[in-house]
Amino acid sequence: MSQRTGNYDDFGMATVTLAGPLEAKLTAICEAGFSQVMLDAGDVAGHPGGIDAAVAAVKGSGLRVTGFQWLRDFEGLTGRRHEYKVEVAKAMMQMALGLGAPLLLVASSTNRVAAQDLDAIARDLRKLAILAVPLGLKVAYEGMSWSRKVTDFATAWDVVCRADAPNLGLAIDSAHTLVSQTPLDELEMIEPHKIFVVRLADFMEPEVRADDRSPVTRRQFRVFPGEGMHSAQLADLVMRLAAIGYRGDYSFEVFNDDYRQLPLDFVLQRARVASEWLGEEVLRRSVPLPGRIRLHQSSSRAD
Repeated sequence: MSQRTGNYDDFGMATVTLAGPLEAKLTAICEAGFSQVMLDAGDVAGHPGGIDAAVAAVKGSGLRVTGFQWLRDFEGLTGRRHEYKVEVAKAMMQMALGLGAPLLLVASSTNRVAAQDLDAIARDLRKLAILAVPLGLKVAYEGMSWSRKVTDFATAWDVVCRADAPNLGLAIDSAHTLVSQTPLDELEMIEPHKIFVVRLADFMEPEVRADDRSPVTRRQFRVFPGEGMHSAQLADLVMRLAAIGYRGDYSFEVFNDDYRQLPLDFVLQRARVASEWLGEEVLRRSVPLPGRIRLHQSSSRAD
Protein backbone atom coordinates (compact mmCIF):
# COMPACT_ATOMS: atom_id res chain seq x y z
CA MET A 1 0.00 0.00 0.00
CA SER A 2 1.25 3.45 -0.89
CA GLN A 3 2.04 5.93 1.84
CA ARG A 4 -0.95 7.85 3.10
CA THR A 5 -1.15 11.43 1.99
CA GLY A 6 -3.26 14.50 2.53
CA ASN A 7 -6.36 14.12 4.64
CA TYR A 8 -6.81 10.38 4.11
CA ASP A 9 -7.47 9.70 7.79
CA ASP A 10 -10.43 12.10 7.73
CA PHE A 11 -12.44 9.56 5.72
CA GLY A 12 -14.08 6.35 6.86
CA MET A 13 -16.41 3.63 5.65
CA ALA A 14 -19.95 2.77 6.65
CA THR A 15 -20.48 -0.96 7.06
CA VAL A 16 -23.90 -0.71 5.40
CA THR A 17 -22.13 -0.01 2.09
CA LEU A 18 -20.45 -3.41 2.10
CA ALA A 19 -21.54 -7.03 1.72
CA GLY A 20 -20.69 -9.90 4.02
CA PRO A 21 -20.37 -10.59 7.75
CA LEU A 22 -19.19 -7.91 10.14
CA GLU A 23 -15.72 -9.39 10.71
CA ALA A 24 -15.05 -9.54 6.96
CA LYS A 25 -16.14 -5.93 6.54
CA LEU A 26 -13.94 -4.71 9.38
CA THR A 27 -10.91 -6.63 8.11
CA ALA A 28 -11.35 -5.32 4.57
CA ILE A 29 -11.76 -1.74 5.79
CA CYS A 30 -8.51 -2.03 7.75
CA GLU A 31 -6.64 -3.63 4.85
CA ALA A 32 -7.76 -0.81 2.56
CA GLY A 33 -6.02 1.61 4.90
CA PHE A 34 -9.02 3.23 6.56
CA SER A 35 -8.83 3.97 10.27
CA GLN A 36 -12.49 4.63 11.09
CA VAL A 37 -15.86 2.96 10.60
CA MET A 38 -19.52 3.96 10.81
CA LEU A 39 -21.45 1.02 12.25
CA ASP A 40 -24.91 -0.01 11.12
CA ALA A 41 -27.23 -1.43 13.78
CA GLY A 42 -28.20 -4.29 11.48
CA ASP A 43 -24.60 -5.50 11.25
CA VAL A 44 -24.35 -5.53 15.04
CA ALA A 45 -27.76 -6.88 16.03
CA GLY A 46 -27.64 -9.48 13.25
CA HIS A 47 -24.27 -10.91 14.25
CA PRO A 48 -24.62 -14.72 14.57
CA GLY A 49 -22.62 -14.65 17.78
CA GLY A 50 -24.79 -11.97 19.36
CA ILE A 51 -24.11 -8.41 20.48
CA ASP A 52 -21.12 -9.32 22.66
CA ALA A 53 -19.39 -11.02 19.73
CA ALA A 54 -20.06 -8.01 17.51
CA VAL A 55 -18.61 -5.66 20.14
CA ALA A 56 -15.52 -7.87 20.45
CA ALA A 57 -15.06 -7.86 16.68
CA VAL A 58 -15.28 -4.07 16.49
CA LYS A 59 -12.90 -3.51 19.38
CA GLY A 60 -10.50 -6.12 18.06
CA SER A 61 -10.37 -4.48 14.63
CA GLY A 62 -8.53 -1.42 15.93
CA LEU A 63 -10.84 0.85 13.93
CA ARG A 64 -12.10 4.05 15.51
CA VAL A 65 -15.90 4.06 15.54
CA THR A 66 -17.28 7.22 13.92
CA GLY A 67 -20.87 6.64 14.95
CA PHE A 68 -23.82 4.25 15.18
CA GLN A 69 -26.82 4.36 12.86
CA TRP A 70 -29.86 4.62 12.53
CA LEU A 71 -32.60 5.71 14.87
CA ARG A 72 -35.51 6.36 12.52
CA ASP A 73 -38.96 7.97 12.86
CA PHE A 74 -38.36 9.08 16.43
CA GLU A 75 -39.68 12.62 16.61
CA GLY A 76 -43.20 13.99 16.38
CA LEU A 77 -45.04 11.02 17.90
CA THR A 78 -47.39 10.93 20.88
CA GLY A 79 -48.78 8.46 23.37
CA ARG A 80 -47.79 4.83 23.04
CA ARG A 81 -45.99 5.46 19.74
CA HIS A 82 -43.70 7.93 21.47
CA GLU A 83 -43.14 5.64 24.45
CA TYR A 84 -42.23 2.79 22.11
CA LYS A 85 -39.68 4.90 20.24
CA VAL A 86 -38.13 6.13 23.48
CA GLU A 87 -37.50 2.51 24.49
CA VAL A 88 -35.99 1.78 21.06
CA ALA A 89 -33.75 4.84 21.42
CA LYS A 90 -32.57 3.75 24.88
CA ALA A 91 -31.67 0.29 23.57
CA MET A 92 -29.75 1.75 20.62
CA MET A 93 -27.86 4.09 22.93
CA GLN A 94 -26.76 1.15 25.06
CA MET A 95 -25.53 -0.60 21.92
CA ALA A 96 -23.64 2.53 20.86
CA LEU A 97 -22.08 2.81 24.30
CA GLY A 98 -20.89 -0.80 24.23
CA LEU A 99 -19.38 -0.36 20.78
CA GLY A 100 -17.49 2.76 21.76
CA ALA A 101 -19.45 4.90 19.33
CA PRO A 102 -19.34 8.61 20.23
CA LEU A 103 -22.65 9.47 18.61
CA LEU A 104 -26.02 8.11 17.56
CA LEU A 105 -27.32 9.14 14.15
CA VAL A 106 -30.99 10.08 13.93
CA ALA A 107 -32.82 10.32 10.60
CA SER A 108 -35.64 12.87 10.28
CA SER A 109 -39.03 11.20 10.41
CA THR A 110 -40.91 9.83 7.43
CA ASN A 111 -43.80 8.61 9.59
CA ARG A 112 -47.10 9.80 8.13
CA VAL A 113 -48.63 10.33 11.58
CA ALA A 114 -45.70 12.30 13.01
CA ALA A 115 -46.24 15.95 13.89
CA GLN A 116 -44.72 18.43 11.46
CA ASP A 117 -44.42 21.34 13.88
CA LEU A 118 -40.74 22.21 14.27
CA ASP A 119 -41.07 23.10 17.94
CA ALA A 120 -42.60 19.69 18.67
CA ILE A 121 -39.81 17.99 16.73
CA ALA A 122 -37.23 20.01 18.64
CA ARG A 123 -38.76 19.04 22.00
CA ASP A 124 -38.48 15.37 21.16
CA LEU A 125 -34.87 15.73 20.02
CA ARG A 126 -34.00 17.64 23.17
CA LYS A 127 -35.47 14.79 25.21
CA LEU A 128 -33.37 12.33 23.20
CA ALA A 129 -30.24 14.40 23.77
CA ILE A 130 -30.92 14.53 27.53
CA LEU A 131 -31.24 10.73 27.57
CA ALA A 132 -27.84 10.52 25.88
CA VAL A 133 -26.02 12.77 28.38
CA PRO A 134 -25.40 10.17 31.15
CA LEU A 135 -23.92 7.83 28.54
CA GLY A 136 -21.56 10.47 27.18
CA LEU A 137 -23.13 10.25 23.72
CA LYS A 138 -23.82 12.89 21.11
CA VAL A 139 -26.88 12.86 18.88
CA ALA A 140 -26.45 13.74 15.19
CA TYR A 141 -29.69 14.72 13.44
CA GLU A 142 -29.95 14.43 9.67
CA GLY A 143 -32.54 15.92 7.35
CA MET A 144 -33.64 13.24 4.90
CA SER A 145 -34.78 14.43 1.49
CA TRP A 146 -37.85 12.20 1.59
CA SER A 147 -38.79 13.12 5.15
CA ARG A 148 -42.25 14.61 5.72
CA LYS A 149 -40.94 17.89 7.17
CA VAL A 150 -37.18 18.09 7.79
CA THR A 151 -35.88 17.45 4.29
CA ASP A 152 -32.52 19.23 4.32
CA PHE A 153 -29.64 20.29 6.56
CA ALA A 154 -30.91 23.88 6.76
CA THR A 155 -34.21 22.85 8.35
CA ALA A 156 -32.41 20.31 10.51
CA TRP A 157 -30.17 23.11 11.77
CA ASP A 158 -33.25 25.17 12.61
CA VAL A 159 -34.55 22.26 14.71
CA VAL A 160 -31.18 21.79 16.44
CA CYS A 161 -31.12 25.49 17.34
CA ARG A 162 -34.64 25.28 18.77
CA ALA A 163 -33.75 22.19 20.82
CA ASP A 164 -30.68 23.96 22.23
CA ALA A 165 -28.90 20.91 23.67
CA PRO A 166 -25.07 20.88 23.79
CA ASN A 167 -24.79 17.25 22.68
CA LEU A 168 -27.27 17.61 19.79
CA GLY A 169 -25.87 18.51 16.39
CA LEU A 170 -26.05 17.75 12.69
CA ALA A 171 -25.19 14.96 10.32
CA ILE A 172 -24.91 16.39 6.80
CA ASP A 173 -25.41 14.02 3.86
CA SER A 174 -24.25 15.02 0.38
CA ALA A 175 -26.75 12.73 -1.36
CA HIS A 176 -29.73 14.26 0.44
CA THR A 177 -28.30 17.72 -0.20
CA LEU A 178 -28.22 16.97 -3.92
CA VAL A 179 -31.75 15.58 -3.96
CA SER A 180 -33.24 18.41 -1.91
CA GLN A 181 -31.23 20.97 -3.91
CA THR A 182 -30.35 22.83 -0.74
CA PRO A 183 -28.37 26.03 -1.47
CA LEU A 184 -24.88 25.58 -0.05
CA ASP A 185 -24.93 29.20 1.12
CA GLU A 186 -27.04 27.85 3.99
CA LEU A 187 -23.83 26.40 5.46
CA GLU A 188 -22.87 29.95 6.44
CA MET A 189 -25.55 29.82 9.14
CA ILE A 190 -24.19 26.72 10.87
CA GLU A 191 -21.72 26.68 13.73
CA PRO A 192 -19.06 24.18 12.58
CA HIS A 193 -18.64 22.55 15.98
CA LYS A 194 -22.30 21.52 15.79
CA ILE A 195 -21.66 19.44 12.66
CA PHE A 196 -20.88 16.04 14.15
CA VAL A 197 -20.29 14.05 10.93
CA VAL A 198 -20.55 14.46 7.15
CA ARG A 199 -21.72 11.55 5.00
CA LEU A 200 -20.60 11.47 1.38
CA ALA A 201 -21.98 9.84 -1.76
CA ASP A 202 -22.72 10.89 -5.33
CA PHE A 203 -25.34 9.80 -7.87
CA MET A 204 -24.72 8.19 -11.24
CA GLU A 205 -27.65 9.88 -12.97
CA PRO A 206 -27.11 13.49 -14.11
CA GLU A 207 -30.30 14.86 -12.53
CA VAL A 208 -31.66 14.23 -9.07
CA ARG A 209 -34.92 15.97 -8.27
CA ALA A 210 -36.37 17.07 -4.97
CA ASP A 211 -39.60 15.21 -5.80
CA ASP A 212 -37.85 11.97 -6.78
CA ARG A 213 -38.20 9.62 -3.84
CA SER A 214 -38.09 6.37 -5.78
CA PRO A 215 -36.15 3.35 -4.47
CA VAL A 216 -34.03 3.48 -7.62
CA THR A 217 -32.71 6.93 -6.78
CA ARG A 218 -32.32 6.10 -3.12
CA ARG A 219 -30.69 2.67 -3.35
CA GLN A 220 -29.24 1.76 -6.73
CA PHE A 221 -27.42 4.71 -8.21
CA ARG A 222 -25.31 6.11 -5.40
CA VAL A 223 -21.59 5.93 -6.05
CA PHE A 224 -18.44 7.19 -4.38
CA PRO A 225 -17.44 10.86 -4.63
CA GLY A 226 -15.50 11.51 -7.82
CA GLU A 227 -17.09 8.71 -9.85
CA GLY A 228 -20.61 10.13 -10.26
CA MET A 229 -22.16 12.98 -12.18
CA HIS A 230 -21.93 15.65 -9.47
CA SER A 231 -18.23 15.88 -8.63
CA ALA A 232 -18.19 19.67 -8.86
CA GLN A 233 -21.07 20.00 -6.39
CA LEU A 234 -19.48 17.54 -3.97
CA ALA A 235 -16.15 19.33 -4.14
CA ASP A 236 -17.94 22.62 -3.50
CA LEU A 237 -19.72 21.15 -0.46
CA VAL A 238 -16.50 19.80 1.07
CA MET A 239 -14.58 23.00 0.39
CA ARG A 240 -17.33 25.14 1.92
CA LEU A 241 -17.37 22.92 5.00
CA ALA A 242 -13.63 23.35 5.36
CA ALA A 243 -13.95 27.10 4.85
CA ILE A 244 -16.44 27.51 7.70
CA GLY A 245 -14.12 25.54 9.97
CA TYR A 246 -15.40 21.96 9.89
CA ARG A 247 -12.59 19.58 10.88
CA GLY A 248 -14.61 16.46 11.70
CA ASP A 249 -15.08 13.07 10.10
CA TYR A 250 -16.36 12.17 6.66
CA SER A 251 -18.07 8.81 6.16
CA PHE A 252 -18.71 7.14 2.81
CA GLU A 253 -22.37 6.09 2.85
CA VAL A 254 -22.94 4.59 -0.59
CA PHE A 255 -26.17 2.66 -1.02
CA ASN A 256 -25.62 0.71 -4.21
CA ASP A 257 -27.08 -2.70 -5.00
CA ASP A 258 -24.11 -3.49 -7.26
CA TYR A 259 -21.61 -2.89 -4.47
CA ARG A 260 -23.56 -5.16 -2.13
CA GLN A 261 -22.88 -8.12 -4.46
CA LEU A 262 -19.24 -7.41 -5.32
CA PRO A 263 -16.00 -8.37 -3.54
CA LEU A 264 -15.07 -6.18 -0.61
CA ASP A 265 -11.63 -5.28 -1.97
CA PHE A 266 -13.17 -4.04 -5.24
CA VAL A 267 -15.56 -1.69 -3.43
CA LEU A 268 -12.98 -0.48 -0.93
CA GLN A 269 -10.49 0.33 -3.67
CA ARG A 270 -13.08 2.68 -5.13
CA ALA A 271 -13.56 4.20 -1.70
CA ARG A 272 -9.82 4.72 -1.38
CA VAL A 273 -9.67 6.51 -4.74
CA ALA A 274 -12.52 8.76 -3.57
CA SER A 275 -10.72 9.61 -0.32
CA GLU A 276 -7.51 10.44 -2.18
CA TRP A 277 -9.36 12.68 -4.63
CA LEU A 278 -11.09 14.55 -1.81
CA GLY A 279 -8.03 14.73 0.42
CA GLU A 280 -5.42 15.59 -2.18
CA GLU A 281 -7.29 17.57 -4.83
CA VAL A 282 -10.24 19.10 -3.01
CA LEU A 283 -9.39 19.75 0.64
CA ARG A 284 -5.82 20.81 -0.11
CA ARG A 285 -7.07 23.72 -2.18
CA SER A 286 -9.62 24.76 0.43
CA VAL A 287 -8.11 27.42 2.69
CA PRO A 288 -10.21 28.61 5.67
CA LEU A 289 -10.57 32.34 6.03
CA PRO A 290 -8.76 33.68 9.11
CA GLY A 291 -10.95 35.21 11.79
CA ARG A 292 -14.08 34.17 9.96
CA ILE A 293 -17.23 35.66 11.49
CA ARG A 294 -19.85 33.01 12.19
CA LEU A 295 -23.48 33.74 11.53
CA HIS A 296 -25.97 32.55 14.12
CA GLN A 297 -29.38 31.39 13.11
CA SER A 298 -32.30 32.76 15.05
CA SER A 299 -34.58 30.22 16.65
CA SER A 300 -37.47 32.18 15.24
CA ARG A 301 -36.91 30.92 11.69
CA ALA A 302 -40.24 30.59 9.94
CA ASP A 303 -41.75 27.16 9.52
